[in-house]
Amino acid sequence: MQKIRCAIYTRKSSEEGLEQDFNSLDAQREACEAYVTSQKHEGWVALVDHYDDGGISGGTLERPSLKRLMQDIDDGLVDQIVVYKIDRLTRSLGDFARLVDRLDAANASFVSVTQSFNTATSMGRLTLNVLLSFAQFEREVTAERIRDKIAASKRKGMWMGGMVPLGYNAAGRTLEINGEEAETIRTLFELYHNYGTVREVAHQAAKLGLRSKKRTNAKGVQSGGIALDRGHIHHILTNPIHAGRIRHRDKTYEGLHEAIIEPAVWDDVQTRLQVKAAYRRGEGKKVKDPSPLIGKLFDETGDRFTPSHSRKQGKRHRYYVSHRLVKRAGEKDLSGWRLPALQLEQQITKTIQEHLVTAATPEMVDGLTSEEIVRIRAQVELAGLKQKKLFALIRRIDIAAGSMQIRLDTDAMIAVLQIEPDRLIPEALTITQPFRIRKRGVETKLIIGDNPAELDDALIRNIAKAHHWFAMIKSGKTFDEIAATEATSKRRIQQVIEWALLAPDIVRMIVEGRQPIGLTSNWLLRHALPTDWNAQRQLIATL
Repeated sequence: MQKIRCAIYTRKSSEEGLEQDFNSLDAQREACEAYVTSQKHEGWVALVDHYDDGGISGGTLERPSLKRLMQDIDDGLVDQIVVYKIDRLTRSLGDFARLVDRLDAANASFVSVTQSFNTATSMGRLTLNVLLSFAQFEREVTAERIRDKIAASKRKGMWMGGMVPLGYNAAGRTLEINGEEAETIRTLFELYHNYGTVREVAHQAAKLGLRSKKRTNAKGVQSGGIALDRGHIHHILTNPIHAGRIRHRDKTYEGLHEAIIEPAVWDDVQTRLQVKAAYRRGEGKKVKDPSPLIGKLFDETGDRFTPSHSRKQGKRHRYYVSHRLVKRAGEKDLSGWRLPALQLEQQITKTIQEHLVTAATPEMVDGLTSEEIVRIRAQVELAGLKQKKLFALIRRIDIAAGSMQIRLDTDAMIAVLQIEPDRLIPEALTITQPFRIRKRGVETKLIIGDNPAELDDALIRNIAKAHHWFAMIKSGKTFDEIAATEATSKRRIQQVIEWALLAPDIVRMIVEGRQPIGLTSNWLLRHALPTDWNAQRQLIATL
């Protein structure tokens, strides 16, 4: 007689009662063992391994014991599954069809103790499908009934469970104020009232040492008690529960619990947040363009750049800043990049435009003909120079002190150049350029490329004045006389006149725009200029 190895599978949707010595899972197993024993004459043998899933819904196949059982079936260790009822195995008709396919592939079958039918016949399969359809229907009706109950309870202002929010303790179907945590909530709303931005609230909250709610789960594992980040603070500021209300989907109702924040104050905060969000989305008058390089810009540490902005005299200025400057704002000695966005985007646009024209050469495209060169350059000049299209070519940009590397996407380049894939030389996909930042007072200027001539008109004018005033001194004029003649101050003349003693090669370098980035009028005013030309060269070489 052939031995039929029977695996008993049990399941219970909720964890209620599982702590009892004899629970629902035990009762199911006992009934199944008795049924297997009654079929001993057919060669049925119950396996000693237990496949029990307690507290897991039958609407999913993501159950540890079920997955282990199906793996044992695939491995040929089980011939037959025995369940108390079909819905213990699954309540979904689709899931059941998938399980049956796996059972058929392994030459295995299943038996329901309380529902007798034979799946080998068409009538048996019909009976099975009807039973499963009712099981799925029952699950969906139960879920709908629970959803309706939750909605009705929330309309009455009841708290229906879940993560207890910061500022409260659970008290049955309502919440009680936690005094210490409530002070944190009030402080956050006060900070937003004073500063008006979530970022600054997060910065101030970190200074004050405000922390999230401490929690302990059923297994005794503790979590929370950490610094509040911007996302957490935004959630707190927009959660109506702190105004004594209960939210259900897109509606809010008056709650049974006491409010921590006055409803009028909470409503005002929502209005201010929505106005700022509208400006960020471009609905405001001043906000038009997003930051198109986000997700493609990285610095020398591998840190990505994130968008930022400031307002000066009513004008919005966009920046790309190293993400760590935002995430770890307030830390001491934190270095990173802060680049003017519009300038950077314009410089990168120009760099890629020039590269595309350069790419239309035999050094970048294999076997390029003169006709193709003309076609590609015309294509680039007529259709390929729009910033949006150019930025679509970019795969990644890495910025480091002194250099910038732009890596282009292969497929996008082939599409723009309209050539066969194997003709594009790999070097055409990488642009490496010098990268400098020039600061003059409060102005920041980005320079990408091979040290282009960058004339400092103010510095050149001041050097010219210094030579003119020095000539007047040699002719016998006094500082006071020169000041009266030139309509300037005596102090200004005394500060600048020594620049007439700059070495000729240094003056030539300035006139040609080849001077170091830091050599500006402000720098010369702050440093005593040596009269010895070699000493001047050594001093300027430190820039």
